[in-house]
Amino acid sequence: MMANFPPGTATLLEEIDKKLMVVLRDGRTLIGYLRSIDQFANLVLHKTIERIHVGKEYGDIPRGIFVIRGENVVLLGEVNQEKEMNLPLKKVSKEDILIAQRREQELKQEQDKLQAKALRERGLNYIPDLSHDDMF
Repeated sequence: MMANFPPGTATLLEEIDKKLMVVLRDGRTLIGYLRSIDQFANLVLHKTIERIHVGKEYGDIPRGIFVIRGENVVLLGEVNQEKEMNLPLKKVSKEDILIAQRREQELKQEQDKLQAKALRERGLNYIPDLSHDDMF
């Protein structure tokens, strides 16, 4: 029988001990087993991995027990075990995905520099996206 919880954090009690994917404000993706939650939607994940996607590849970095402040959660949902086994992506090593991620970030920085230069030449000031820098 399903309990009638009010909308909000209480409904996450049904997700205790399930494998969840959590997307954070800074763009990171974590996958782990929900072990605890409080009234502020702070989460404790167990056997957590950080999954990094670059193109059609992904890599997992073990993170262990992870405490997440509720205000940093953008999206969360239960992981379907069958679908996870049949991802249309190629799994690569932790080292390979970190190298690919660094290359992707360097390419984006170079594109941002070119865009800023082009805008300055047209008399516009470019303010880079600093939305993730306020996280730390």
